[in-house]
Parts: sequence; structure tokens; C-alpha cells
Amino acid sequence: MTRLLTRSDLVTVLEPESCLKALEEGFRQADATTITGQRIRTDLPFPGTATALIPGLLPGIDAYTVKVNAKFPGARPALRGVICLHSGRDGELLALLDSATVTAWRTGLAAALGTHVLAAPDPAGEAVLGVVGAGAQAEIMVRGMRSLRGFGDLVVHDTDPERAADFAGRHHGRVLGSAAEVAAAADVVLLATWSRAPLLGLADSRPGQHFTTLGADEPGKQELSADLLRSALLVVDDREQAAAMGALAAAGLPPGAADATLGELLTGTHPGRLPATDRTVYAPVGLPWQDLAVAWTAYQRAERLRAGTRIDLLG
Repeated sequence: MTRLLTRSDLVTVLEPESCLKALEEGFRQADATTITGQRIRTDLPFPGTATALIPGLLPGIDAYTVKVNAKFPGARPALRGVICLHSGRDGELLALLDSATVTAWRTGLAAALGTHVLAAPDPAGEAVLGVVGAGAQAEIMVRGMRSLRGFGDLVVHDTDPERAADFAGRHHGRVLGSAAEVAAAADVVLLATWSRAPLLGLADSRPGQHFTTLGADEPGKQELSADLLRSALLVVDDREQAAAMGALAAAGLPPGAADATLGELLTGTHPGRLPATDRTVYAPVGLPWQDLAVAWTAYQRAERLRAGTRIDLLG
């Protein structure tokens, strides 16, 4: 039997705290996996792209994921697809999960984790959080950040003023007129857009700031300029992927331009932000094992709660 988990099912079973714990453990262990996950992307004869991430593997989890996404920027939602969760023992299809929901959760919460690790300490919780791009990933990022640390004001900008206003209303924030205005007001800036040209450069930043850029997850997309990336302590999730299709590729930078991976910071291989550190940037691409971390967490809780629908695909 296969458990079908729709968006509403996943919203019921997913919790930021348990997913953050699974993702942090994944970042600590992922390098021990002997099989490297692949991210395959292709253009289409339609106004969108097709992406597959395979296989999602982590030590200690006797299962793997295969994810297939359609990305059509002009559609709502822009990302649609499915994640197949297979048993590692016999290949049984344990679950089919809505990919848009799992992707938003694993991307947003992994970004929140990286931001928390890299941003300047703020014991009083007075820092201003800035958001550029008020979509699903930003929604989960903000939820994740607030479960990790406190913030003072929140400012947001989106090319859709109504969406920005709705986001600000949900999170008790203020709407600003541009990405540059957000950077001028915020101490921590989260970007999650479809931009194909830099939204912020070095001149838009100041010492002590942190930037997390999620939009540069495939060739041609870019949110931060090369001069800002070069000036910062630059952390990625995977150097080769970031240089092939992420923020490094968009800025014409090689894999070695990344100072560290988030896994290296979490395991202590790299010290991360130091008192003298000027600016920091987290620029992930998104890796197959992250799908497994969240999908497995959702599946286990769905099994306990009997959430979703059980179907017999072989019947």
C-alpha cells in the first residue's frame, strides 16, 4: 500500500521543529553518503522547465526519494510535482507526496537554519528581518527563523503589492517599495524570487548584514551581484552544484569561491562567522537528501496519525 499525502495532509503532519532537527542532522551526516545525489534540469518546448532530484539518501534512513518537478513561472502555483518515497529494502513505494509543499518546507527551513547559523548573534531579538519575494518559501523561512531566534520588525517587498501586503499582515510587518529599501532597513535579508538579474549589490549592503538567497537555484537566475558575493563570507550547501547552476554560476564564480558549506559549519570544520566578519551570505541550491529528510519525517508522522489516503497501485 502507498500513502498519498496531499498539500493539506502535509500541512497537518509537518512541524517546523521536527523538520529543522531532521535537516540539521542531515547536514551533519550527508557527506557520509557514498552515492552522490543528482539534480537534473531541462528546458521544455513550453514556458517552463522540468527538474528531477535523485536519489535522496541519508545514513540511517532505510528509504530514498525521487522528485520530479514542473516549474512554470507564470502559473500559480509555479512549482508542481510529486515526491516518491521508496523503501530501501525492496523498493516498495511507501508514499507519494505533494512536491510543492515538501520543497517549500525543506528549502525554507534549510534556509532558516543556514541563516541562523551565519547571521550575527542577537540575544535581545531586536534585529530587523527583511524579505524579498513573499511566496511559499519565504513563508516557511520566516516561520523557521522565528522558531530559532527572535526578531524585532519585519519588512517585505514583492513585485505583487497585494501579495506583499498579505504577507506583512500575517507576520505583523511593513511593506517597502523595493529590494534596496528592504536591504537598507534590515539586518537579515531573505530573498526568494524568480529574478534573472541581481536585485542587490555591494552598494546596497552594509557591514554586519546577512543575506540568504534562494532564487538562484537553476541556470540564469540571480539575486545577488558578484561584488556582494566576493565581499562576504560565502556559504553554500554544495560547492559543485552552486558553481554549476546556483549563485556562483550566475556570478561567474568557481566552486572555490565558496568559503564553506553549511555542513562544514555545523560539524565545526569551518568556524563560520567570527567577530571580525563583515558580511555573510548563504546561497544554497537544494539537494536531494533534503527532500528525504522532510518526506521521511512527514511519512512517519502520517503513519502514526493515519493521515492521508492509502492506495493500492498494484491492485
